[in-house]
Amino acid sequence: MSAEICRAKGQHEVSGSIDRVAVIGAGYMGGGIAQVLALAGFEVVIADLDRERTEAHLRRLHTEAEEFEEAGLFEPGSADLVRANLSAAATLAEAVAGADLIEEAVLERPEVKGPVLASIEQAARPDAVIGTNTSTIPIGDLAGSLTHRERFLGIHFSNPAPFIPGVELIAHSSTDEAAVQTAELLVARTGKLSARVNDSAGFVLNRLQYVLLREAISLVEEGVATPEDVDTIVRTTFGYRLPFFGPFAIADMAGLDVYVDGFRTLQSHYGERLSAPAMLTELVADGRFGVKQGGGFVTPAGDTAPLVAYRNLAYERLGGLLRELGPAPG
Repeated sequence: MSAEICRAKGQHEVSGSIDRVAVIGAGYMGGGIAQVLALAGFEVVIADLDRERTEAHLRRLHTEAEEFEEAGLFEPGSADLVRANLSAAATLAEAVAGADLIEEAVLERPEVKGPVLASIEQAARPDAVIGTNTSTIPIGDLAGSLTHRERFLGIHFSNPAPFIPGVELIAHSSTDEAAVQTAELLVARTGKLSARVNDSAGFVLNRLQYVLLREAISLVEEGVATPEDVDTIVRTTFGYRLPFFGPFAIADMAGLDVYVDGFRTLQSHYGERLSAPAMLTELVADGRFGVKQGGGFVTPAGDTAPLVAYRNLAYERLGGLLRELGPAPG
């Protein structure tokens, strides 16, 4: 969106340069985001409910960085970098003033986020990008708290932020493309991977994650398996593949025709909710069965030997890591 169009619509042009970032809400999630940004070299300032709580969070984040470095989870020198780049503000307005980008990370409730976002906008520079770390609330709904909605989007880090590499970027219908590009540059500088997601409750991560948990609970309630056994099956079968491949690539490697047959069985027992999706049946009808024939959702037709070799090596290496770490405590 050009500066002229922004002015004509009463909007503000979004800045593309990010040096100073404010994180509003410095608890476990917001604090982790602040650490990530500080490690990437951004000047980061945090603010929470009051000065005392913010200072306590700052001390915790500095201590955590030291502990992570001592444990080998952060690179040598990381704790010093966090101390140099991460500071606390006395108030929200002080934190936001002068920030190029503000990330809101308060409680996952619209009645809490809305007033905080309004306060951020009131104190922020006209060209500052405003992000929210909401994990489920539609961005368009939260945008209703703002006057200049074009600079607002979802920038959804995952817990624990210092160690999970994926970030969802969610634009609503009025988000300026420049704001999305600015967020992409910010995420890239942290070394994490971003994916653009359209605005829909739960986005991608939590629509999938919540459906999995709901079905897992149903299995336990129906007496199919215990929670412990469900967890064992998930982490040692399809969950074992997920560090390397998403559901579309996994289906391509298993055989899309096999999935159609499997859906037929599931539909006969559970009804339409587990019927084969049209997108799948159309691929199979076209002779596209995935890796074994014609390509699939994300796998092109052609020589798939390198993909299969990578898959086998990846699973073997993951097995070695799990053997090295041993079972999770508890």
